[in-house]
Amino acid sequence: MAEALRPVEARRRGSAKSASAFRTISEVANELDVPQHVLRFWESKFIQVKPMKRGGGRRYYRPEDIDLLRSIRELLYTDGYTIKGVQKLLREGGVKALAERQNSRARPEVPEPRARPEPVPAAPAADASEVEALRAALAELVEELERIGARLRNALD
Repeated sequence: MAEALRPVEARRRGSAKSASAFRTISEVANELDVPQHVLRFWESKFIQVKPMKRGGGRRYYRPEDIDLLRSIRELLYTDGYTIKGVQKLLREGGVKALAERQNSRARPEVPEPRARPEPVPAAPAADASEVEALRAALAELVEELERIGARLRNALD
C-alpha cells in the first residue's frame, strides 16, 4: 500500500532512494533500459552528459543527468534521430530545450473534436468488361512480380 502512495518518479527510479538521490550507472541503465556501455558511449558523444565521478572513476548521475539521458534515448530510439542530429539539437537549443520537449511529450494532448466527415459518394458501378480488363492487368502484374522474385532468389543463391 505504501508503494502505491509514493510518487511515480520515485518508484520508477529505485525502491529505496528518493527522487533527488544520485544514481549509479547500473541503476540508470536499468531505469532507461539500455546497457551500461551505451551510457558511457553517450558521455563521449554528448558533452552535456557529465556524471559526477568519485574515487576509482565510479559514476554518479544527478536527476537532471538522468532526465537528459532519457531525452537522448527518446530521440535516438523512438524519434529516429541520429547521434549527430541530437548533438545539433543540443547545440542549437541546449539542455533546457530538450527538457521542455520531453515535458511537452509527457503531457497527453487532448484532441479537438472533429466535425463528422461527409459521406463519400459511391463510385459508379463498373461494367463487366472493365472488371475483366482490371483482372487481366492485375494478373500480369502478379506474374511480373513472381518473375522478379525468382530472379532475386537466384541472385541470392
